[in-house]
Amino acid sequence: MSEATGGPAILVLEDGRVFHGRSFGATGETFGEIVFNTGMTGYQETLTDPSYHRQIVAMTAPHIGNTGVNDDDPESGRIWVAGYVVREPARIPSNWRAQRTLDEELRRQGVVGIAMTGTRALTRHLRDKGAMRAAVSSVETDPRALLARVLEQPRMAGADLAGEVSTDAPYEVLPPEGVETRFHVAAVDLGIKAMTPQRLAERGCKVTVLPATATAEDLLALDPDGVFFSNGPGDPATADGPVAAMRGVLDAGRPLFGICFGNQILGRALGLGTYKLPFGHRGVNQPVIDTATGKVSITSQNHGFAVDAPLEGTFETPYGRAQVSHIGLNDQVVEGLRLLDRPVFSVQFHPEAAAGPHDAAGLFDEFVDLMSAAQPTAAAEK
Repeated sequence: MSEATGGPAILVLEDGRVFHGRSFGATGETFGEIVFNTGMTGYQETLTDPSYHRQIVAMTAPHIGNTGVNDDDPESGRIWVAGYVVREPARIPSNWRAQRTLDEELRRQGVVGIAMTGTRALTRHLRDKGAMRAAVSSVETDPRALLARVLEQPRMAGADLAGEVSTDAPYEVLPPEGVETRFHVAAVDLGIKAMTPQRLAERGCKVTVLPATATAEDLLALDPDGVFFSNGPGDPATADGPVAAMRGVLDAGRPLFGICFGNQILGRALGLGTYKLPFGHRGVNQPVIDTATGKVSITSQNHGFAVDAPLEGTFETPYGRAQVSHIGLNDQVVEGLRLLDRPVFSVQFHPEAAAGPHDAAGLFDEFVDLMSAAQPTAAAEK
């Protein structure tokens, strides 16, 4: 076990399963929904992804912390995971970009973790029983007492969390020096990752990021060339405000692109239902097939809910014909939606994929192409 770990710690699941290990990160206790991430890289991006708000994340890769922590790779201004579970923390980080150890960063931000040899058993248990409420503690030594408090915690189903992670005020991300500004994108921050507006900016987009509470009127008042709805945490069934905002954008006919939570918001805006997956998709190795081309991409994903839609053929919506554009090959989950009569599409995975892979990066180019095609029409209307 790593020298960075401290005294005894326990992980208690809501079904009574108990795991023992050593304290890693901050001393204390934490509660949340426990999930597992299969990525072998990108732990810093995972920790700072707002979509992990109120979740305890268990990493399946055996060694975590090898490259330390730096100030360039975070996807937001803080760590969002509620707790962290690893098998073997790195004793010494080894990377020229490292500025401090992972253990130091967890302590600095007050994130309670546990280092334990049973991460494989934990993952298999969650794959069998599903994601569930849990607690990590390095102060409470009685599993039964901790379990009683776990059972008092709210479930993820029914949780409205986007407003808790969103920006408080609008801000802009501009194209880098030397890149011409060609488009203006209004982005709704439901838990946006920093790399997403950067990917758009690299393609000549000025991105105005608005809070999760933004209405259709707020978005359209910017007269954007396109509108983007981001990833984020919580149950999409609770996101009535963003759904109403998206319907207003759809009514206006503006090009629209959504990822992850944004895909679920589009599903709801089209009149489809959503549901909670048993244990979700979290990692950088999720295979997805494009239903139009048959191309398979390896994608980065982080979601516990999905859209309920017919996988084959087209279906009618209040905004014309639609189809499922992508399907997950592991479990046939809807991984994308597309309108056939309007410039609108969404995907359940993360094309920005700061930690890789980059198979789906071309989706940003597709959004740019939609905005480019719509510009003559928009100019004529003005």
